[in-house]
This record gives sequence, C-alpha cells and structure tokens, in this order.
Amino acid sequence: MVFKMINATDARTGTNIMVEGNPCTVKSMDVSKTGKHGHAKCRIEAVGIIDGKKRVFVIPGHDRLDVPLVEKRKGQVLSKGESTVSVMDLESYETLDVPCSDEIKDEVEEGVIVEYWDIEGIKIAKRKL
Repeated sequence: MVFKMINATDARTGTNIMVEGNPCTVKSMDVSKTGKHGHAKCRIEAVGIIDGKKRVFVIPGHDRLDVPLVEKRKGQVLSKGESTVSVMDLESYETLDVPCSDEIKDEVEEGVIVEYWDIEGIKIAKRKL
C-alpha cells in the first residue's frame, strides 16, 4: 500500500522507493539533459532494504515512482535463531518473528532492544539500540 508518489527527478540519495515490488534506498541518481525532441532521463542506482541487492535502471524524468511507508518501531529480542529473531513490540506487546539484517546479526542477543522496520507489511530488524 503506497501512500506517496514522486517524479523520478525528485528521487535523491537516501530516498526510499519501490523497484519491481521491492523497497529500495536510492544510492545515486544521474539526470541527463533533454534532447531536441525528448525528455530528461534518470539513471537510478538503488539497493534493496530487505535483500541488499543492487538495482540499476533508467526511466524518463517525468515518470512517477512509488514511495513506501516505513514505520520504525522498537522491540525486545526474546530469542534468536539462525536468520530470524523473535521480537516483542514495546508498544503493543505482540510477539513477531522477523528476519535479522546482516549488519546486526552478531550483536543481537536475548534481552537486547532492537529497532525493527515495517515496510509495507514486511518486517526486518535493522539496528541494535
């Protein structure tokens, strides 16, 4: 469920966008000059928030991009698996099994407070607090 749309020329470094149904963060964006009969083209380089894959694509500058809603919440780690952690939300006290990002996989232990992101219904533990 996308709440906002932006023009391709408005996508700056650090902006979150949807690319092929995957939430991504823009790492770089180049805008070419307009031609005699054409529009400006945008070359966008983005990295997936969930999977970490690099995606590069070129689109017209007047095309619209979807911006996903990213909710950042806090939770306490109840248990740790190989690639997932069981997190209790500190506001609603519900228990969730969420995948853990590679950056914090070694730092997470039971009882630690983490920040997890809810991106269009997809949840991932992103950083240790």
